[in-house]
Amino acid sequence: MRTPIVTTLLLAAALGGCASAPAQEAGPEHLTVQVLSTLPHDPAAFTEGLEFAGDTLYESTGLAGRSTLTAGPPGGGPRTTVSLPSPLFGEGVTVLGPTLWQLTWQDGFAIERDAQTLAELRRVPFQGEGWGLCHQADGRLVMSNGSARLTFRDPKTFAVTGGVDVGRDQLNELECVGGDVYANVWHTDTILRIDAASGRVTGTIDAGQLRAQVNATGSEDVLNGIAAVPGTGEFLLTGKQWPVTFRVRFVPAPA
Repeated sequence: MRTPIVTTLLLAAALGGCASAPAQEAGPEHLTVQVLSTLPHDPAAFTEGLEFAGDTLYESTGLAGRSTLTAGPPGGGPRTTVSLPSPLFGEGVTVLGPTLWQLTWQDGFAIERDAQTLAELRRVPFQGEGWGLCHQADGRLVMSNGSARLTFRDPKTFAVTGGVDVGRDQLNELECVGGDVYANVWHTDTILRIDAASGRVTGTIDAGQLRAQVNATGSEDVLNGIAAVPGTGEFLLTGKQWPVTFRVRFVPAPA
């Protein structure tokens, strides 16, 4: 028979062991898209980057000899457009006040431009490929290169300042919202929500219904283009050579 003192000590030890056990990390939230409306989209646009700055929607497109950057109201209206000289292949874009950065794919440099006129200001070299680009509230750039790593860059110099591994490669077009990064996964209908501080995937978004609605059958006609609509919690989503842009909310997927 144990004495009350021994029993108390054993109970305290058991409780202490339970308290020190690490909490189990929750898996990613499973989400889908709720379509709110649609807007026309240039079916020739090989979309590589999409981002709002105020009421202006910027879109960067790829393909050597056909790459462009456009700025204007979503869905139509007066637009400013510049073409990249061949053989440059345009990729992700992000706007930081009076200037913006536009990536090139395998050309080895990013282009800084005037955000109003889209005129080229300078070119800054970087190593590897350029895929997606966005920026956080403090201005820090977040870049993808098709691997499982997000690279952080200085918004003035474009120098690497750090990065995180996500554990899922083929990260493509990016959108920064608060401390999260939303990333298209190339050649899939999946968007990942990633905690930028840790690289942990906190949500997976199935957007397959959008591809089905536009009847995208080409191997490269994939979902690629995420732009958060300022002040709404909503997003614009489109794809390469899609005739439609979708305004959506991300909602819990059916169980």
